Amino acid sequence: MNSDRKKYVVIMAAGSGTRMGADKPKQFLELDGKMILRRTVETFLSACPGIAVVVVLPEEYIPFWKDYCYRENFVCPQVLVKGGITRFHSVRNALEKVPEGALVAIHDGVRPLVTENLIQNLFSKAARTGSAIPVTPCVDTMKVLERKVWEDGSETFASIPGQKVDRSLLYGAQTPQVFYSELLKSAYGQPFDTGFTDDASVVEKYGKSLSYVLGERLNIKITTKEDLLLAEAVLKNL
Repeated sequence: MNSDRKKYVVIMAAGSGTRMGADKPKQFLELDGKMILRRTVETFLSACPGIAVVVVLPEEYIPFWKDYCYRENFVCPQVLVKGGITRFHSVRNALEKVPEGALVAIHDGVRPLVTENLIQNLFSKAARTGSAIPVTPCVDTMKVLERKVWEDGSETFASIPGQKVDRSLLYGAQTPQVFYSELLKSAYGQPFDTGFTDDASVVEKYGKSLSYVLGERLNIKITTKEDLLLAEAVLKNL
């Protein structure tokens, strides 16, 4: 185990959040009286004192975030990076601010309910193995369906004969995903691929194996108004 590696976290907050239907991206909305992005950053600062913070933002919202931190006295040394045309390019931009020989976590800025315990467990696992991906088992019955959208905008679904899914083999991947920085930086040197849905998929395409840790059901990604209501309810019952 290499415990001497400096810890970094890259907070991905460059999304536009159009599905929320709000007047600003969802990472800047309030959750129980505090901005979502701030909640996320604060959890990492508490879990790993001294961690280096890199925040990826939409370029037009960088002044907004700077003003918020100053106005609200949110004292957090951080490097701000503008987002790219895709998440892949945004992470690649951020990794330019991370040295080799470090441990780096990539986390969605709109997963503010991640716990300090999970963060610490992931860093500990990655220090030993080079990577740590949080996953949760699938609890729903899975169906393989064909979706068809008709000319009037309506849609229908139909079963695909002979197709079935073994739910016991399915897990959902979460963030933060933690890696040796030199591994992740090398993997992100690959050309962009539409199959890159998270950092783990980039590293797998690079030909490296991954280590997994059981994640948390409440480590939800806030994408819709319903997600925001759920997160509010969770915080009120903690």
